[in-house]
Amino acid sequence: MNDRIAITIEDHIAEVMLNRPEKLNALDLDTFQALDEAARSLADETSVRAVVLHGAGENFCAGLDLGVMQGEADIGAAMLRPVAGSPANLFQRAAYAWRELPVPVICALQGVTFGGGFQIAMGADLRYAAPGTKFSVMESKWGLIPDMAISATLRNILPPDRLKELAWTARVFDADEALRLGVVTAVAEEPLAAAREMAADLGTRSPEAIQGIKRLVNSAWQCSEEEALALEAQLQLGLLGTANQVEAVRANLEKRAPRFADRSAGSRADLAGTVAA
Repeated sequence: MNDRIAITIEDHIAEVMLNRPEKLNALDLDTFQALDEAARSLADETSVRAVVLHGAGENFCAGLDLGVMQGEADIGAAMLRPVAGSPANLFQRAAYAWRELPVPVICALQGVTFGGGFQIAMGADLRYAAPGTKFSVMESKWGLIPDMAISATLRNILPPDRLKELAWTARVFDADEALRLGVVTAVAEEPLAAAREMAADLGTRSPEAIQGIKRLVNSAWQCSEEEALALEAQLQLGLLGTANQVEAVRANLEKRAPRFADRSAGSRADLAGTVAA
């Protein structure tokens, strides 16, 4: 992995930081590759129970580094070729990979969150924004469309007319409007602290239950009621009687902190979610 992304893991929480502050964390090809590699490495880290995603310096991400469009001869081929194991191409993976990751991803936003940066944030499960954060779906300013998985990540957040208006005008809007629109979870004076606090809380809960909830919400909102109800039942059956589910009950009855084992990629909850999705 290159130096565009910095990863730390401590107490079951991973932090992924866009690490190009001198360029407002703008996205070049190395950054796209590093984000894909980061997500892949964290998917294999069964000790990780939540991820905090943020940007170095005073901004989350200013969007695409225009040098990507000007200097990469093979960009077209990369756009048409999904990466291995995902329906998304390399550029879409920068956002969609966080949706694919089985654990919660919590994004801390400040400064500018424009274009591709906005789309990356939409791939997270929760988003905390500083009061002064500025947002824009900016691609039309450069004669482009937003194409970093926004058609998948925002379909359950924004009505079509709202997204069209934001994307057509490329206008800049503030954190309060982002909250009203539903594209951020909360406005916080210290968004990184808020994201870390939430991640720490989720890290104390049964990993398979948290993973199952993410799977349920991400999958059920896209399928029929019959399929959604079946998915609920399958995921629950995958959890009942497992070691961590039993530990959750015992810890509550004994009024003590639970001692959960690391999540398992081969757990029954995992398999049930895979079958139903």
